[in-house]
Amino acid sequence: MSSNRNETPALLVSLLVTVALIAALGTWLWPRLFPSTSSPTSQPNSGSSQPNSGNSSESSPPSGDRNPASGRLSRGEQILISENASALKQTGVEAIAAADYGRGVSLLESALKENRNDPEALIYLSNARIATDQAYTIAVAVPIETALNPALEILRGVAQAQSEINQAGGINGMPLRVVIADDGETSADTEQIANDLVSESDVLAVIGHFGSSATLETAPTYTQGELPLISATSTSVALSGVSKYVFRTTPSDRFAATALARYMLNDLQQQKAAVFFNSESDYSNSLKDEFTTAVFSDGGQIVGEFDLVDANFDAAAAVNQLKSQGAEVMMLAANTPTLDLAIAVIEANDGDLAMLGGDSLYNPEVLSVGAAAADLVVAIPWHILANPQADFAQSSRSLWGGDVSWRSATAYDATKAIAAALAADAAPTRQTLQAALSSGTFSAEGATSEVRFLPSGDRNQASQLVIVEPGTRSGRGYDFVPVTP
Repeated sequence: MSSNRNETPALLVSLLVTVALIAALGTWLWPRLFPSTSSPTSQPNSGSSQPNSGNSSESSPPSGDRNPASGRLSRGEQILISENASALKQTGVEAIAAADYGRGVSLLESALKENRNDPEALIYLSNARIATDQAYTIAVAVPIETALNPALEILRGVAQAQSEINQAGGINGMPLRVVIADDGETSADTEQIANDLVSESDVLAVIGHFGSSATLETAPTYTQGELPLISATSTSVALSGVSKYVFRTTPSDRFAATALARYMLNDLQQQKAAVFFNSESDYSNSLKDEFTTAVFSDGGQIVGEFDLVDANFDAAAAVNQLKSQGAEVMMLAANTPTLDLAIAVIEANDGDLAMLGGDSLYNPEVLSVGAAAADLVVAIPWHILANPQADFAQSSRSLWGGDVSWRSATAYDATKAIAAALAADAAPTRQTLQAALSSGTFSAEGATSEVRFLPSGDRNQASQLVIVEPGTRSGRGYDFVPVTP
């Protein structure tokens, strides 16, 4: 009896040890065998963050801490355009990221003395001068990775307008802050940027996107976020009336196509045209279709269509084919990604047939072709020589040290339009801004002309025809100059 009593405590101890070991083993094995049941606190960081409070007086953290588009948004805390970025600019941006705004201002002022033609530096300088003061904030989405020259042209217009607005005392005393967004290489990148800008609650409006396809793809996102979008460069007719939150300061392709068709039929006295286009581009398809309609409506003919992105496309073969079909005129409805292919067509033609083109051909690379591009006629919204004494023409030349393109002018107009709409309300919101832009009485003073929007969001403005002629303004031996009536 005593022996059994002595063994009982030992058995209990052994049992407790065994249970403890089993429990410890289970604790170690369970999350490894069934990871989906782990505690939420053990999940990896998703990278998402809450939008800011919308209080513009707060300093802005680096964009990589603000949203998942790390590296694509900047209010001045990082360089998005690395090409030709000076050490002064880099150091100035680092000072802004450290909230040392006074030093950032000094460094960026020095950087602009080295390179006055840098719109990113000027935007960051204007933002640094605001520092943490309250400001109205807008964004501009540009294709830095895929089309740097047009991106710079758009930024020059925005930078100039922001600088002028702030130097004049702001909008009802409130300065204007600008966020730059690189909308990436793919449609997924662009959609992500749109979502990120919608989530930035202090952003009241967006200028962008560059291409019609990107603007069309992101329109539902901006509409759902009730964030007004003004494109300075998207011309597809499909954008007309797409959303009450989408506007543009450039005329639609209908205006450009009509101007080109009339020039072909009336000035050139030619009846037969062939069209080169990109079947994957909303802009290119839009311009092709509108040009075809305008030519047929006025008694002309389209004798051939050539898809630049066809796997079997050959520029020389296409030009020979259209000549055999009796074409008298080539109309190049290329977009920016197919500009090189359009240039190959120009070189293959070598001046034999008359050439017309859409606004994407307004590019210095076309002028670099030389004599083969001579007499090419392009439809654009505005040209600096059409009214060289205008205030914008003179102030832009003084600021940037040279002529600016139509993209700078229409981006300037978009910024000025937003500023005028913001001024219409003492405490503007995205919704009141949209209402102001849509008002039948709305107008803003622009570079090209007074800015007004039709109920469709379009701007009712004619296109300007320019022609390639020998000249010295571009430094490439040829210039775009207005077609004289």
